[in-house]
Amino acid sequence: MLVNYAYAADAASLVAAINKVVINPIIGFLFALALAYFFFGLIKFLVNKGKDENSVTQGKSHMVWGIIGMFIMVSVFGIMNLITGTIGADINPEQIEQDVN
Repeated sequence: MLVNYAYAADAASLVAAINKVVINPIIGFLFALALAYFFFGLIKFLVNKGKDENSVTQGKSHMVWGIIGMFIMVSVFGIMNLITGTIGADINPEQIEQDVN
């Protein structure tokens, strides 16, 4: 499918294609990792509550860093949408496929 986007009609459609095919999936994957890290910290916190204070502290730390990671990924997604909208690359994916074909 990536081969279909090798040719772009102009720079805006190239940026839109790169955003759709490369950047958005990476952002989604990193957001999922941050969410998993948060839940790992939550489980560690709940399981060790009242037993091991060091693990509880680590669980809290994992939850905080998971939230920070999710915030960063949402911010990156918003910044990318701002950039693509500013340069006029916020084209529908169907329009990109029509331009390529």
